[in-house]
Amino acid sequence: MQNKLSLKVDILFIKFLAVGVLNTLFGYGIFALLLFIGLHYAVASILATICGVLFNFKTTGTLVFNNNDNRLIFKFISVYCLTTALSIGGLKIAKISGINLYWAGLFLTGVMAVITFILQKYFVFKKERV
Repeated sequence: MQNKLSLKVDILFIKFLAVGVLNTLFGYGIFALLLFIGLHYAVASILATICGVLFNFKTTGTLVFNNNDNRLIFKFISVYCLTTALSIGGLKIAKISGINLYWAGLFLTGVMAVITFILQKYFVFKKERV
């Protein structure tokens, strides 16, 4: 049974990563479109982030966790706030330690993907036990 559970988690995580790529392309596409139509980069970034989080919520909920409950949006957003704060903290530690911020950012991207997946699976989209 442990192997079956482990395989299921691996497949779920792979789906999570694939949907993450889709979400990244969507968010960047919105950002690029808004820049193209002449919006200021800051406004384009904010609007793209908002659209990206909403799109990400629906795709991650539906395609990864088979959950369409819109009431979970606040939990979803709180996970992104937490992981963003952790990432910024990690970058600060890297800068103080003299670690290259590009490499630190790359490393933190992987770490935050794992943390985000765990929090979304067990906090945001957790299956209620009957």
